[in-house]
This record gives sequence, C-alpha cells and structure tokens, in this order.
Amino acid sequence: MKYKHALFLNPYIERSATSAMMLFPPTGLEYVAKSAKGCVGKTTLLDLRYEKDLQDVNRLKHFIQKEIDILCVGIGWDRQFKEICNLLNLMPSDIPLIVGGYTATEKVEELFERCPNIDIIVRGEGEETIKEILGGVSLEDILGISYRKNGKVIHHGHRPLPDIDDIAFPDRSLRRNEYRLVLSGINIANLAFDTVLSARGCPYNCKFCTFKLNPLGQKRDYSARNVESVIKEIEEIPAEMILFSDENFSVDPRRAEEICDLIIERKIKKRFIVQTRIEIAKYPRLLEKMVKAGFKTLLIGIESPHDRILFQLNKGFDSDTVRKYFKTLRKYNMFYHGYFIYGNITETEEEMLYIAKFAKEIGVDSITFLKLRIERFSPLKEIVERTPGYYIGNNGVVYSDTYSNADLKKIGRKIKFAFYTPPRYLKMFIKCFFVVRIFTFREMMAILASLPLMLKGLLAREIQKGRLWDTIKRSFIKNVK
Repeated sequence: MKYKHALFLNPYIERSATSAMMLFPPTGLEYVAKSAKGCVGKTTLLDLRYEKDLQDVNRLKHFIQKEIDILCVGIGWDRQFKEICNLLNLMPSDIPLIVGGYTATEKVEELFERCPNIDIIVRGEGEETIKEILGGVSLEDILGISYRKNGKVIHHGHRPLPDIDDIAFPDRSLRRNEYRLVLSGINIANLAFDTVLSARGCPYNCKFCTFKLNPLGQKRDYSARNVESVIKEIEEIPAEMILFSDENFSVDPRRAEEICDLIIERKIKKRFIVQTRIEIAKYPRLLEKMVKAGFKTLLIGIESPHDRILFQLNKGFDSDTVRKYFKTLRKYNMFYHGYFIYGNITETEEEMLYIAKFAKEIGVDSITFLKLRIERFSPLKEIVERTPGYYIGNNGVVYSDTYSNADLKKIGRKIKFAFYTPPRYLKMFIKCFFVVRIFTFREMMAILASLPLMLKGLLAREIQKGRLWDTIKRSFIKNVK
C-alpha cells in the first residue's frame, strides 16, 4: 500500500460550535473514511469538536507528524472557514493534504489561494475518488479532483455520481466519541444520537433548495438504498435516537412502509426523526406504521403561509393544502416541527410576522424560521439579481433596501416571541414527555434536573448579548418592536 496511516479530520472546534453542530456526526467524512479502508494500512477519524487535547494546534501537529502519512480534511460548512484555513496552513508541509466536502467544493480556488499546503481538493461525492488517490492512481487519471502541478492548479472533469448501493455505510467503530444532546454545554439526559442516510437526492424542484444538487451543480436524482442495507445499518447503531437525514423520507411511501415493517418485525427499539413533506398526510397506513415503529418527530418544510411566496419557491402546494394536511397529521401521535423561510423576495414585514400565527393555526408543535439564503446554483439567484433593491450578501442571505440584515434579525425575534410563548413551552413539554413520549421517564427526570443549569446558561448568553430585559419583556409582557 502507498500509505500506511490516513487521518480523516473534522476540523471544527467546540468552543465556536452550536449545540446543533455538536449533535451531528460528520457523516460525509465518515462515508469517505469507510471507503478508504482497505486502501491504506490504518484509518483514523478525529472530530476536533470532541478532541480537547488535539484542539491545541501544536499537539495536533505533533500527532500528525508522529503517526500520519496522509491527511484528509472535510470542510462541509462555511462557518469557521477562516479559522480552518489558518489551521491547514499550520499542518506539516511534508505530509500530503487532501481536502473535500461541500464548502471545499464550492471554494476550490479560494482554498488553494489561502492554503499553500493543500495538495488535492476532492470535488463532490468523494467515496470513489479517495479510493483512487490512496490506491496510487496517477492524479492525471482521476476524475473529480483539483490539484497543484508545477505551480498551477489543474481541474479535472466532474466524476459521475455513483450508484448509492455501491457506497458502503459508515463504519462507526472509527469514532472516538459518542454524539449526545448537549444544550448550553450540558449533556441532556445522556441520550445518544446518530443519523442514517437511506437515500440521496430529491425528486422535487423547490427553487430555494440546492440539496438535490451538489456544489458542482450536478443533480442527484432521487436514489434509494436497498431497504435491507438500511435496516442492517440501524441494527448496528447503538444510539437510542436516529435521524433519517434523507431530504424526504416519504418520497416512495411503499418503501417507507417496508422500512417500518422491518423495524417492527425485528423489534428494533429506537426513536426516529425524519424529514418529509406535507404530502405524507395522503398515506394514513404509512403514518400508522411509523407511529408503531417508533417514529417520534416529523420535520416538515412548509416555508411560507402565503400562496404567492409558495408559488415563488415552487413548493407545489398552497396554504389551504397545508391546513388540510395538518388537520390529518394531527390525528397521529407524533411531534411536528415546521420549517419556514422569511425575508422572501417582495415579502412585507406583516407577511413575515404572520408565520407565527399560521404555525399556531395549523397545529405545528415547534418551528424553525430562517432568512432566505441563496446558494450558488439556486434558481432564485437570477430572480434576486433582476429584482431592483434586492441583494445577496457574502453569506448568501438575501436582503433589500427595505429590509437590511439588521432589520431581518429584529423581525426574526418578533416571530420567535410571537410563537414561543410560556404556554407554548408548556404544551411542547407535555407533548414531548407525556403524549409522544420522545423521552423516557428517566431521561425526563435528567432533563428536569438540568433545567437550572440550562436556565443559567440562557441568562448568561442573553446578558452577554445585552438583550436580557428585551427577552423578558417579549416573553412575559408584550412582544414589542
């Protein structure tokens, strides 16, 4: 073998990561690391969020110099980008450095410019590419890479997307840590969490969404794994709670039913979370089986309560359809979380604020609302560019002459406190613990015991941001301007 010991490094650091980031394993990097096994003598996976000692650059560098002869780094998010570039520049220059991931693919030229140490950037899905690199195939013959040669950067053609059943699922034995629910630095209920990707791509064409595209603009048509493979992976996962990270679990209702049937038949006792669309309400038999199989939470992209915005986003349904389908969904004993987008093109403040009222009307249990963001290949990019007074910021967030980023942030706080009132938190608590039973009694008691520390952390954060009194007023007095 050409290489004896490959390190696959997730370079994000805990002190600047959110609770959500701490919860999710670096699944993309884990897929690539699994593909590398058999092509290199030894494979090590490090997630710096959980490696306190190795967050010290000198210790990390010493470990690499002593143990590693090829370094593979996954850059999947644009957060901490400057810090990660600085870290890469401190890595040993005599050890080959390969970088991949969604953001790495988006920022190939910038990474090569910022980081002279980078030898190769793997673009797009990297499972097959890493095998060829580690196997010693000449770089000139490898698709899907950009690399340095004689002082220049060479870009090869895109690699065709592989059949999903040809991709081995992650080897979790490579992990050196578990992923647990952490809030404000507190391990809540000691509940282990994991993810399963049972399908890639999406058959829908929502204009704001580029998850069906890779950063190269290649469309990943909906491609589902063999159901037996999915169940085998679930059976090997020790975590109690599993998120299906498919863009839409219910694309093929019969297949989704088959997954549920096997979970029930094999008496797999897990709690599942899935992302889906409101059309799942058309399949009552599937919903019944999901409840029986342990599916506890549905994450549903609603996006807007306004028909013209839904049309603009090409969601494929209107607000009356949302109301109708949620009337059906509420019959099934699951927790419903809705996703919304605000700051859409030509959307007024009054329309944005209606999100909270609409969410209450349809009966979702909790919501996330995010500012409209335009990715590189988003079909909305052209619309923004030709709409006078609208702009795309460096972070992809859309703003306008009427609503600046600061204005949108203030509107976001109004939406938050209009929906998340003290009675809402009480309803969420009752449904989580006593109706859907997302958590066990033991976990519930652990969460209750952690509440004082969580509250202390929340207060400290609000004081640090100088908005404690504003939060108290909005929560308990009036959601003022």
